[in-house]
Amino acid sequence: MYGKIKEHLQKELADIKEAGLFKDERIISSPQGADIELTTGDGVLNFCANNYLGLSNHPRLVKAAKDTLDTHGFGMSSVRFICGAQDIHKELEKKIAEFFGTEDTILYAACFDANGGAFEPLFSKEDAIISDSLNHASIIDGVRLCKAQRFRYENANMEDLEAKLKEASETARFKIIVTDGVFSMDGNVAPLDKINELAKKYDALVMVDECHSAGVVGKTGRGVTELFNIRGEVDIITGTLGKAFGGGIGGFTTGRKEIIEMLRQRSRPYLFSNSLIPAAVGAGIEMFNMMSETSELQDKLHANSEYFISKMKEVGFDILPTESAICAVMLYDAKLSQDMAAKLLDEGIYVIGFYYPVVPKGKARIRVQLSAAHEKEHIDKAITAFTKVGKELGVIK
Repeated sequence: MYGKIKEHLQKELADIKEAGLFKDERIISSPQGADIELTTGDGVLNFCANNYLGLSNHPRLVKAAKDTLDTHGFGMSSVRFICGAQDIHKELEKKIAEFFGTEDTILYAACFDANGGAFEPLFSKEDAIISDSLNHASIIDGVRLCKAQRFRYENANMEDLEAKLKEASETARFKIIVTDGVFSMDGNVAPLDKINELAKKYDALVMVDECHSAGVVGKTGRGVTELFNIRGEVDIITGTLGKAFGGGIGGFTTGRKEIIEMLRQRSRPYLFSNSLIPAAVGAGIEMFNMMSETSELQDKLHANSEYFISKMKEVGFDILPTESAICAVMLYDAKLSQDMAAKLLDEGIYVIGFYYPVVPKGKARIRVQLSAAHEKEHIDKAITAFTKVGKELGVIK
């Protein structure tokens, strides 16, 4: 039975390899950090993790996770509404709400689940979802699971968003505008202040995915609502504990209390998935304690990002406009992005080339992600390596 599809898959995989686009996984044998070791024995500098605040191996989070294993066990063996809710789950939900200035929070196994389970419980065919064209795949999949009318506006284009709002207003009962806070492949920040104004004008809700912006943008890392001074005004915020917030596992939706309560009643990824493991919850609680004490890590991250981007532009690289810790080094050709990433690894710099279907055709790039764990000497080494390889491959002169 498997024979025909096996032959088909073998041919497809061979074609991918021949095109130089096969994704090989590089295996890390050390904890995540600025300096990492691969199973090849090579030590490299990591510039492609979502470890924005350098917390992935922070001693306080490791200790909190170990302590919680002792006090609350390893796993829950249940979903929340049966017997999977512990006091620490409620404590973490409260801390997330306090951090973002919202009314209540619901935890998920990952933000992919949070986005996937957000729309169907709240909206029907009478309603309209207006989504940014560059929104994350999890938002796209969540919208597909819902019967609401779908509208898509050009990335961060407020004229197009207003046109879609006018169109949706003709038939829709409820409307919601959905956007990433920081767009993961480009690094630009959604103009949430203007989105919020249009939402008020056309009586629409607003939902923002803060996965790449929480912990990163805003003076104290509270994301795009802090950046635009509209904290507490957005109706729904989704996010993850798997990036700036410790780099582990876990997602959340935080926002209006009635919305959160309805998600508890009807959001399928919440109802039918095991509760978040206690160790991740304990580390999450400690992380939010740390975030409330100081903005030192955010300050260092912002300085590192500004330094790297300015130096890369000086040597001639084509860098997309960015207001985050994501720096898209544009190469446009898919194979070139693979070749450059491989040569940079030889120079001790761990980065990945991105190409279609992850980004649009003809828009291949290397996405560099800065971290508070990077020191100036790390960044200087990366710039030197990019400059050397860029000249070898004819990317810069």
